[in-house]
Amino acid sequence: MSEIKNLNPECIWRNFDALTQVPRPSGHLEKVQHMLLEFAVRVGVEAFLDPAGNIVMRKPASPGMENRKGIILQAHMDMVPQKSNESNHNFETDPIQTYVDGEWVKAKGTTLGADNGIGVAAIMAAMEDKTLVHGPLEGLITADEETGMFGANDLPEGELNGDILLNLDSETWGKFVIGSAGGVDITATLDYKEVETDKDDAAVKVVIKGLKGGHSGLEINEGRGNANKLMARFVHEAIAEYGARLATWHGGNMRNAIPFECSTVLTLPKENVEALKEAVAEWCALFNNEYRTIEENIQFFTEDVEAPATQVPEEIQDNLLDAIYGCHNGVLRMIPVFPSVVETSSNLAIIDIEGGHAYFKLLARSSRESMRDYIATTLESTFSMAGMKVEMSGEYGGWDPNTDSEILHLLEKNYRELFNEDAIEQVDHAGLECSVILGKYPHLDVVSFGPTMRSPHTTTERCLISTVAPFWELLKKTMAEVPVK
Repeated sequence: MSEIKNLNPECIWRNFDALTQVPRPSGHLEKVQHMLLEFAVRVGVEAFLDPAGNIVMRKPASPGMENRKGIILQAHMDMVPQKSNESNHNFETDPIQTYVDGEWVKAKGTTLGADNGIGVAAIMAAMEDKTLVHGPLEGLITADEETGMFGANDLPEGELNGDILLNLDSETWGKFVIGSAGGVDITATLDYKEVETDKDDAAVKVVIKGLKGGHSGLEINEGRGNANKLMARFVHEAIAEYGARLATWHGGNMRNAIPFECSTVLTLPKENVEALKEAVAEWCALFNNEYRTIEENIQFFTEDVEAPATQVPEEIQDNLLDAIYGCHNGVLRMIPVFPSVVETSSNLAIIDIEGGHAYFKLLARSSRESMRDYIATTLESTFSMAGMKVEMSGEYGGWDPNTDSEILHLLEKNYRELFNEDAIEQVDHAGLECSVILGKYPHLDVVSFGPTMRSPHTTTERCLISTVAPFWELLKKTMAEVPVK
């Protein structure tokens, strides 16, 4: 038996533990969809899989609560699949190995999946508990949020009946999120014809790892190192000073995660190899000095590898490196009227260069539509000058705050009564599905909240145990006091 099953509240931790046993990386959700439908049959609630891959559950109102507004509890079923170098975990087949570390629940060598498994577990707890008092209740568990909000974007209109949407995908307890940034995915590609490597050259693999990475919406303002951007600085010097040429580049693997690892294979004259290795050691010290107090142990090192038969043409190599150097990464602007909140940012998330194909993936975010368009066009211009084909996709709008929200005021009242303190209203830079769902159901009254989690999208993801019980208490009290229609 997993030790997290013994945590309080048992109804949430038991269901979360069940979720950890079912593989659910983005793009591979068949097993968790089946598990959720079986769960609904077992606990006796209506449920179905919609055309977008979302699971919808429905539970009738408690006796005497039929005239109350309907609440939709919403979370996403997929998780970000990140693992440490030492882990052999297969996200498509293996369960997540959880453990308790002091105040936190963590996973062994992988992401935990509390983003957003805790929200899904809360929906399951609400659906199975026959003692709860509530009006008409729906659960909307969306598909593939992490890779582009596909479930929310393809959510059929007219499918949901509720009046209130409680999104359970926020990550700081005591804060009610009432607005979030919009975003757009930017993909830049270039096909090229490889050239032969000089038969007298050697090859070196250069690796950077040990960076914290993190969520590109929640932690983009913390000044963390981006593995792709750091690698570009060294590769630039290697080309200029040691006659290096680029053969391959692989950095990052999720569009909404700050890349924490990157590797390149460089070819160069054999007589320059030792000098390059000495330079790597110097850059390692430099990076650790530049990021002291932010990053803990940046590793930057070389490995001897067999020289590849082909490499990137010199002109293409230079253009691609210029694009990596020139593209904006990180915070562009804070919200003028809320200077502590990020307004606009971009994340150079993925770079893959090998075999005659270059692929870059970025996620640009902004709570202001005009600035989202500006940063997207800035990035498009950068890559276009390098001769790359640029495509925009997955665009979603921002969620405008509604400080007069009826459900917000009820949540704030209940929070004050339960915990004898005031909650905080917040606008998040991270994108939430609320904006997409509101585009299809504009009548909904929406708030997002949840227990405290840290470092989602990384192998240090963790959930603060002490915040899950009060989260559940607030959710139960609010469902019981939902307003009359």
